[in-house]
Order: sequence, then structure tokens, then C-alpha cells
Amino acid sequence: MKKVLVIAPHPDDETLGCGGTILKHRKNKDEVNWCIVTLGNKDMGHDKNHVNLWENIILNIQKQFGIKRVFKLGYPTGGLDQVPLFKLVDSIKSVIKKTNPDTVYINFSHDIHSDHQITFNAVMSAVKNFNFPNIKKILMYETISETEFAANLENKSFNPNYFIDISPYLEKKLSIFKKYKTEIMKENLPRSISNIKALAKFRGGRIGKKYAEAFVLILGIE
Repeated sequence: MKKVLVIAPHPDDETLGCGGTILKHRKNKDEVNWCIVTLGNKDMGHDKNHVNLWENIILNIQKQFGIKRVFKLGYPTGGLDQVPLFKLVDSIKSVIKKTNPDTVYINFSHDIHSDHQITFNAVMSAVKNFNFPNIKKILMYETISETEFAANLENKSFNPNYFIDISPYLEKKLSIFKKYKTEIMKENLPRSISNIKALAKFRGGRIGKKYAEAFVLILGIE
């Protein structure tokens, strides 16, 4: 049994980036835990009712995936640049100590959203092998509407080298994402249901499967 930790800068990134893979892990009886870095921001008008609404959505998503534990770090959405990096690193280390994962999924390093970039840097600082030798695999996932909008510069674009067949799980992934009602975009926009499905089909074609999720493998130890 694998022990998996999925780290998401915001709730919904996990479903977009590796929702099918999470379902596949659960089908294989692997343990999956979920760390959500940010949740609401008073400066953006997010009141207690807003946070409570998202708490309920997260609980629902947890049940749909069969995730064992959810860790909500509670940092302000869109405000990670105001958080001392050492504080964020320590929070992530605390989650890793509690979950003892061998596999970690994290967002792409150069996503256009600043929260994503800061989360990635904090995670990579936390997971140094002399801190956590139990971690054998680290994979970056793509988050549609964040990853593809990064500048297409050398070493800053998403070039996947690891693909996971999610053909049996794509429809459930889409069903779960629909729980994030406010995050679904209209047709022809990045987070429309048809566009999410199209990306999975495009990635599947790379490995001769109907649907797939794509990753960048940044650590792989056998």
C-alpha cells in the first residue's frame, strides 16, 4: 500500500490536477491524504459564511474521493506572498510528519498564480531527503487555467514526462469537480467541463489511452 499526500494551494487544484490519479490510488487501496494551503481571505470579502460553505464542499470532496485526512493550513487565498516562507515550510513539514507519505503530488512550479509558485517553493524546501527519507516520489501536476497561462519560456513551461491512465476514472473526476460549482467556467473557457475532458483526452493520446493525467517527475527513487 502506498501512502500519498496531495498538496493543493487552493481547494479544487487537487481535482483538476490529479483527481483521476487520486481515484486510481484509492481503487488500489492506497492511503491518500490532502493538504489545502489556503482557504478564504477577509481582504477579498470572504466572510465566515463563505469559509463555512467551502468547508462543507471540502468535506463532500473528501468523501467522494475516499481521502483519509484533510489538513487545512488556513493561509489567506491570494495572500501567500504576505506569509513568511519559513512559517509555510514549517506547516507543510508538520503535515508530512503526520502522514509519512512515500508519494507527494504538488502543483507545477511555474503556474501563473503566485499562491501556486510560493506553495511549490515551500514544499520543495520541506521535502529535502535528509528531512524525510521516506518520500520516494514527487510529481508536479498541471492545473488548467494556471499552468498553461505561464510564460512559455525555457524551463518555465509544463513539459510532462510521466503519464497516468485515468480512463476508468475520468467521468467520476468530472462529477467531483462539479461540486465546485463556482469554479466551473462557461464553454470555450479553460475550466469548462468539456475543456477539462479535452485535456485528459489529449494527454491520453500521448500514451495510447483514452484519458490520462500528465505530470513532471522531479523525484523517483526505487
